[in-house]
Amino acid sequence: MRIAKLEFIPVSIPYKRRQISTQIQRDGTTDVIVKAVTDDGLVGWGESCSGANVQSVIEALKGMVPFVLGRSPWDSEAIRAELWWRGLWQFRKPTASFAYAGIDMALWDLCGKATGEPLYRLFGGKVRERVSYHYSVLRGSAEDVATQCQAGLAKGYRHFYMKIGLNIEDDLKMVEAMRATIGPEAKIRLDVNAAWKVSEAIRNIARLDTHRIDFIEQPVTPDPVRAMQEVRRGTSVALSANEGLWTVEDTYQRIKARVADVYCFSPYWVGSLAQFQRLCHTAHFEALQVSKHTHGEFGITATACQHILLTLHNVIEGNQQSALASVDDILKTPVPLMNGPEWGVPEGAGLCLEVDEEKLGRYHEVFRQQGQILSYDPALIGTPLEYS
Repeated sequence: MRIAKLEFIPVSIPYKRRQISTQIQRDGTTDVIVKAVTDDGLVGWGESCSGANVQSVIEALKGMVPFVLGRSPWDSEAIRAELWWRGLWQFRKPTASFAYAGIDMALWDLCGKATGEPLYRLFGGKVRERVSYHYSVLRGSAEDVATQCQAGLAKGYRHFYMKIGLNIEDDLKMVEAMRATIGPEAKIRLDVNAAWKVSEAIRNIARLDTHRIDFIEQPVTPDPVRAMQEVRRGTSVALSANEGLWTVEDTYQRIKARVADVYCFSPYWVGSLAQFQRLCHTAHFEALQVSKHTHGEFGITATACQHILLTLHNVIEGNQQSALASVDDILKTPVPLMNGPEWGVPEGAGLCLEVDEEKLGRYHEVFRQQGQILSYDPALIGTPLEYS
């Protein structure tokens, strides 16, 4: 079984509502779907992250083709290593990881289909029967936040996540509304996207924790690493790290430096499903937890990550997801997150999914007509950054 053909299909799917944070103003997701076909006719699917510029990821994927064609899908880690060194992608690691992660998913999908086994069994087997995910609450008035939380509760969600950091007084009003709506037992997670200074973070976290915060994600800059260490020493609220986990090396160093209690990342940060799993195990050996991150994604990535999460001992309750944010997906059967917070064990072989090629074509046409859905509002270029 050898790889005979690779196709890269950029796809844009809008969100139901704009997502706003200290970093982004985003109206949807653009990713690149990878279709790998073997010489005996098997088809494997993957999804590459667009990052800041989808064209750069498409060009990276094209540059990787010579390293993949004619190879066995079982050689994914060897291919990745050769790309990094012989292909010189070690000098552009984040772009390379965003691109190759999609090829890697497709190759593992092929391996599972060839053996008739689901992906989680190829990664050592499951240690849990389910994984839970959070409900994302978008910034708005207190009334709007309460309405969103009510919708999440109605679907059974018990972990609520919101982007903050633009204005602490507004943040406090929204978090107060969250707690009043979801009750005393549900969890609140807040993501600052590194907008605060160290002393400001310690002060703001104390104010926010009057509403019982489960953890705060990336309150300060990831560099230098001692910035997060200082915040961690200055608060009893758990911290999550996301920014700064840019590469395998960065992620490993931050785990070993114990900058946080929870490490929030994905195969996109580190370039492959195996590297993601290895680093999650590393965190486990340090008695730390991990959370699956989302940049905005489609069902292929969500399903691939679900398989890996099933193999982990230290995955948190309430992982990140963006399924509910999108108006549609490219799978024939929607991911279980459309109906509630818990996802069980996928059934079938490989990734255990079926791509709807009519939808794939439809949302490729959206990309062709409109281009990448940017992570920012072009009208804001040149205006000051409004951190509290």
